[in-house]
Amino acid sequence: MTIDRRAMMFGAAGLAATATLPRGAWAAVPDARKWIIVNALGGLGDPNTPDATDPYSPRVLADAHASGVTAINWTFGYVAGPGDPFEKSVRDVAEADMLLRRYPRDLLKILSVADIRRAKAEKKIGIIYGFQNGAMMAKDASRVDIFANLGVRIFQLTYNPANQLGGGSIAADNPGLTPFGREVIERLNAQKMIVDLSHSGERTCLEAARASQAPISINHTGCRAITDLPRNKSDAELRLVAEKGGFVGIYFMPFLNISGHPRADDVVAHIDHAVNICGEDHVGIGTDNTITAIDDLKLYEAVLAKEIAARRAAGSSATGERPDTYPFVIDLRGPEQFRKLIGLLSARGYSSARIEKIMGLNFMRHAENVWGG
Repeated sequence: MTIDRRAMMFGAAGLAATATLPRGAWAAVPDARKWIIVNALGGLGDPNTPDATDPYSPRVLADAHASGVTAINWTFGYVAGPGDPFEKSVRDVAEADMLLRRYPRDLLKILSVADIRRAKAEKKIGIIYGFQNGAMMAKDASRVDIFANLGVRIFQLTYNPANQLGGGSIAADNPGLTPFGREVIERLNAQKMIVDLSHSGERTCLEAARASQAPISINHTGCRAITDLPRNKSDAELRLVAEKGGFVGIYFMPFLNISGHPRADDVVAHIDHAVNICGEDHVGIGTDNTITAIDDLKLYEAVLAKEIAARRAAGSSATGERPDTYPFVIDLRGPEQFRKLIGLLSARGYSSARIEKIMGLNFMRHAENVWGG
C-alpha cells in the first residue's frame, strides 16, 4: 500500500471550527482582510472525497478563498511507502502542474516572494511546492537541481524515520546529519531552496541548522517544553533556528497536548512559547491540515484507523498517533480557522502587528532571505 502524503492531507481536515472568545471580544479582532496569510505546511482537498483525482472541487476552492489564506506550502513527492522515491516525486510534481493549469483564476504556483504578493493582489491561492522526505535524492545530490528547476521551493530533509540524509524524529539513537546530508544542504543553499527540519531528530536538526549557510525552517512543529513528544522541538532547536535567522511554524496537530486531543488554546500556548524562545519575528503557522471540513466524523474515524495502521506498518507513524487522535485541532478547523486564531491571539494580548507577523509576514521575511525577492 502506498502511503501518499496528499492522501494523508485529505484525511487531516477537521470539523467546522467552534473556538470561542469571551463575550464582546470579537469586536477587538483585527481586520486581516488585507493581510498576507501563509500556511507553512498545509494543502487543499475535500476529506469527504479522499479518492478524488482532482482535489480542487468548487467547495474546496470556495473554502480556501473564504479562509483568507494567501499561500500554502503543499507537500508533493515521495514521503513513505513502496515505490521509487525519485520517480514518484517527478510524477507528483508534473501532476500538480497539470492540475494547477486547470484553475488559473483561482490558483498560482509560487516560485518567489513576489508571486505570493501577486497571489494576494489577484485574489488567488498560492501553492508552494514542498517535499517532506529527502529519500528521492538516493545518492545523487545533483537531483536537487532537477527539483529546483521543476519549481520545488521547500525541501524537508527527513520524515519520521532515518534516511540517507539524517535522523527523523522516531529514529533510534538520535542519529545526526550524514555527510551526504551536508552535501544536499550545500546544494539546496546554492539553489536558494528552503531547508526544512520538521520531522527531524534533535541532533540532525541542530547539525543541519549549523551546516546551512542560509537560514533554515521548521515549518510545522510544536514545543517539546510544553508537550514532550518526539514530533515537537526542544528549546535548543527552536532557539538555534531563530538565532540563524530562520522560521518556526506551529501546527494544529494532536502532538500539542499529551492527551492527543488538543484544543485551540493549546495552539495559542505553543505559539506563545515559541515567541518567548524565538522572538516574535521568527514564528508562524504550519497547520499540517486542509481547510474544508469533514461532514461525517464517524465515517472519518474508520478511515483514520486504517491510515494509522498503514503508517505503523510502514514504520512512519509518529509517537502519539493513535486511531482516537484526530490529526487536527477539533475547535480550530474550517474556513474560519485563521480568523479564529487571530481572535484568540488578540484576546491573549497580542498586538495587531505581532499577529500579522505570525500569520504571514514572518514566513515572507524568511522566504525572501532564502529565495531572494
